[in-house]
Amino acid sequence: MPVTVLLVDDEPLVRAGLRAVLAAQPDIEVAGEAADGAAVIPLVRSLRPDVVAMDVRMPLLDGIEATRAVLRTVADPPKILVVTTFEDDEYVYEALRAGADGFLLKRSRPEEIVHAVRLVAAGDSLLFPASVRQLAARYGTGRAGAEPLAGARLTGREGEVLRLMARGLTNAEIAAGLVVGAETVKSHVSAVLAKLGARDRTQAVIAAYESGFVAPR
Repeated sequence: MPVTVLLVDDEPLVRAGLRAVLAAQPDIEVAGEAADGAAVIPLVRSLRPDVVAMDVRMPLLDGIEATRAVLRTVADPPKILVVTTFEDDEYVYEALRAGADGFLLKRSRPEEIVHAVRLVAAGDSLLFPASVRQLAARYGTGRAGAEPLAGARLTGREGEVLRLMARGLTNAEIAAGLVVGAETVKSHVSAVLAKLGARDRTQAVIAAYESGFVAPR
């Protein structure tokens, strides 16, 4: 089955460009479009896309609030990929904190756009880990208090897996590095997400940076 994508951006040219790039891929289908975040929830409910590619800045409802609304009100919500002009924008970091799964620069090359959609849809790696680290260093310092994930009670191996997740490693790469099976790593990742109350890897890594469990610099 192809990965289905909903495009949300107030600039028609941006939507047209993304549609042209994504629709050219045999494993990706553009399910629909919207010009503002206010239209996202009804479209997500009717179209059931796998991924929402959403502008972070829009006039009526921006990508941050639209992300919060989707995750709060939609059962089994899609992955959310925020689309932005500037990678060091605090709006991007706030969107990630709100639950977005990754971000994409509007100036990205076609192959980068396709890769981002596929990676976010698969959910087994962190998109642009170095950029997430830089955003956390700039905007996330000290947000979560002094004790690094003290209440999570991660085991030593789970903490090790979380640090490798923060580096952007896939489950297969983590398994190879730790010399364990892929299913074992998958179990550790699931345990980390559950203990942190995180929706996915991105939120787990943000929590790790903000708590100081993983140093963002």
